[in-house]
Amino acid sequence: MGSFALHSYGVMMAAAFLMGLWTAMSRARLAGLPPERIADATLWLIVGAVLGARVVYVTTYWNQEFADQPFTEVFMIQHGGLVYYGGLIGATLAGVLALWRLKLPLWKTADVFAPSIALGSVFGRVGCLLNGCCYGRVCQMPWAITFTNPQAHQYSGTPLGIPLHPTEVYDALLNLLLYGLLAWMFRHKKFDGQIFSTYLILYAIFRSVVEYFRGDYPDDHIHAGLTSAQLVSIPIFISGLALAAVLSRRTSAKA
Repeated sequence: MGSFALHSYGVMMAAAFLMGLWTAMSRARLAGLPPERIADATLWLIVGAVLGARVVYVTTYWNQEFADQPFTEVFMIQHGGLVYYGGLIGATLAGVLALWRLKLPLWKTADVFAPSIALGSVFGRVGCLLNGCCYGRVCQMPWAITFTNPQAHQYSGTPLGIPLHPTEVYDALLNLLLYGLLAWMFRHKKFDGQIFSTYLILYAIFRSVVEYFRGDYPDDHIHAGLTSAQLVSIPIFISGLALAAVLSRRTSAKA
C-alpha cells in the first residue's frame, strides 16, 4: 500500500480559502448580497489566484529553478512557489469576470472579499513558516527562528542552523491586524470600494515593511535597494489611493 504525504503548505492554503469563503459569505449577508453567489465567485477567485501566483513565480525564478527541470515541475506547488502579488492580480482579473457573469456589484462585492483576503494571508504565511520559504535575514534578536529540516533547504533554499528573522510571522501578524481593521471598517464604511481600496493601501505598506527583513531574494531581484515586491507595492499603493479618491468623490456627488 503506497504512502500518503500530507503537506503542511497545502493544508494551510486550503484553510486560507475555507476561512476566506466562510467570512466572506457571512459578510455578504450584512451587505444584502446572496451568499451562494459569493461562494460561486470564490471558486473563480481561487483559480485566478493560484494561476496568477504560480505564473509570476515561475517566470520570476525560471533561471534559478525551472530552466533545467522537467516541464511538470511548473505545476508542482505542494512545496510552495506562489507569489502573492501574482495571486492578487490573477484573482482580481478572475473576480471582475466572475462578478460580471454572476451580476454582482463590483465595489460592494470587493468590500465583502477584502477582509477575507487579509485573513487568508494569515494562514498562507503560517504555511510559509511550516514550509521554510519566504525566510528572513540573519537575526540576533531573541525571537529569531532557526530552521533545521533538510527538506526546507532542498525545496526553498532555506539556510539551516542559522537564526533568522521570522518574516512569515511578521507578515501573518500584520495581516491579522489588517483583517481586524477591515472587518471593523466594513460595518462603518462610507462608500462602496472603501474597504478594498484601504486593503490595497495598507497591505502595500505592511508588505514593504516586512520585505526589509526578507533574506530569500537573489541579488538580481534587488533593484535600487528595493525588492521586487516593494517595487510592485508602489503602484498598488497608488492605485488604492486613487480608487478611494474616485469612489468617495463619486459617492459625494450622488449625495
